[in-house]
Amino acid sequence: MALEALGTPRTAARVLSALLVADPPEQTAEQLAATLHASRGAISGGTATLTTMGLIERKRRRGDRKDYFRNKPNAWFEVTKQQTASVAQLRKLAEKGLEVVATDEPEVTEGLRDMRDMLTFYERELPEMLARWEKSRKDK
Repeated sequence: MALEALGTPRTAARVLSALLVADPPEQTAEQLAATLHASRGAISGGTATLTTMGLIERKRRRGDRKDYFRNKPNAWFEVTKQQTASVAQLRKLAEKGLEVVATDEPEVTEGLRDMRDMLTFYERELPEMLARWEKSRKDK
């Protein structure tokens, strides 16, 4: 699965896939377990991971003790926007690494320079890309 290749645990990727096509869109852990032929424990771990990532949300219905899970509206935009802070931290880490490396040898510092340059580019371009995305959504 593509999500697994990005480091998402297998059950979390399966839960997200199931929720993306679920009808109705809100599913209980029991429904997800039945759909995916997975244990409740695996579903619990998967939903916890996805909730922490900001991709799904947990809902309660009045008078019902069960938790319902659904895709979080606008999740992909919000998760991508939040990555900007992480990118800035990683860029600063690369810059600090370049400061403390005791050599000017290009072969030694190439990895840090590539990291810093790519993250600087990403940090500069991401806000503009997200603004274009928001505008395109409003224009629909």
